[in-house]
Amino acid sequence: MRSPGERRPLPSSKDGPRAAGAPAHHFPQPPQQPVADDVPRSSSRVYGKRRSGSSPVRPMRRTSDRPPPPPGQRPPRRRIKGGTVLKILLALLVALVVTAAGMLFWIDGRLGGLPAGILDDYEGRPADTPGTNWLLVGSDSRKGLSARERKKLATGNSEGQRTDSMMLLHLPEGSDRPTLVSLPRDSAVTVPGQGRNKLNAAYAIGGPKLLVRTVETVTGIRVDNYMEIGFAGFVEIVDAVGGVEINVRAAVNDPKAGLKLKKGTQTLTGAQALGYVRTRKGGALPDYERTKRQRQFLSAVVKKAASPGTLINPFTSIPLAMSATDAVAVDEDTGVFDMLSLGLAMGDSPVTTVVPFGGTENVAGGEAVKWDRAKALALFEALAADQPVPKEILDAG
Repeated sequence: MRSPGERRPLPSSKDGPRAAGAPAHHFPQPPQQPVADDVPRSSSRVYGKRRSGSSPVRPMRRTSDRPPPPPGQRPPRRRIKGGTVLKILLALLVALVVTAAGMLFWIDGRLGGLPAGILDDYEGRPADTPGTNWLLVGSDSRKGLSARERKKLATGNSEGQRTDSMMLLHLPEGSDRPTLVSLPRDSAVTVPGQGRNKLNAAYAIGGPKLLVRTVETVTGIRVDNYMEIGFAGFVEIVDAVGGVEINVRAAVNDPKAGLKLKKGTQTLTGAQALGYVRTRKGGALPDYERTKRQRQFLSAVVKKAASPGTLINPFTSIPLAMSATDAVAVDEDTGVFDMLSLGLAMGDSPVTTVVPFGGTENVAGGEAVKWDRAKALALFEALAADQPVPKEILDAG
């Protein structure tokens, strides 16, 4: 007998196994716990976001139907759609066009600088002909040069303004190359209202207007555009394009022009270029050789200025535009698109020559070069007809 409250003794191992048929002892089972998801919860946080206690944890959804990348492999980058690329390109194109248009408008507003009426009509003026004819004039103006710069460039101290070089440029209507003709400044010509004199005397007497009329009278060709550049402007433009590469055919040593060059291809600075086109050293006919160098250099500098590498680079195109508009002077009807046409045409290596001449003549200004009238007439008739100059008329350079 057990007293109340006394525990029932555990069966001893000595009792051995329970006899067969003996009733099994049943122990009370603990109450069954509810499923975890059914347990009410006060609250919890899932990835930093509170949720109600009654809502189960939901598995994360995939944001793409694309299978996950293999282990160790980067997921593919999101590609930019073609429409987005097109919009970006269009925006850049619009910005480029607006910038270019603004720059052209700015350049056009800076052109000019010469008296009005240079190309006015007059009785007996040559008729308009196919193509475009430019009269290009290099003057010996020292305007804009300090005393120190005049000494450095060996320009002298002469006051006033005279023509140092004159060239007639014909731009054909078709695909033919342009033709650049040197007009020797010491040519013996008839200056309207002044009689026989040197060609550059026309400029000294009546400025650009009388020079244009004189050139039209002696050549029979109507001048459509006029452009003039002085010493300072010439130097600025050459320096703005980073110098110009020239093949110097013979070594030059000319203290008067401030020039000393070795033979061969080299890049000339603005100061060297000015001396190169002005020197009278070299050759049996110094003035003839001088005109050849002037044509050679003009072709080279315009070709470089109009090259894509110069125009699309803002670090060269903007300084060039500023230098050019300060350096050159044009007639009132010449605009920025005329200048662009000139530059693009000159990029196609023009045919260069000089007016055929033979002998000399005494005129009011002294001894002058006399043109070969028959050959000169054939040259100017070809230009007026917008035809290539006959090969027998062209000079060797």
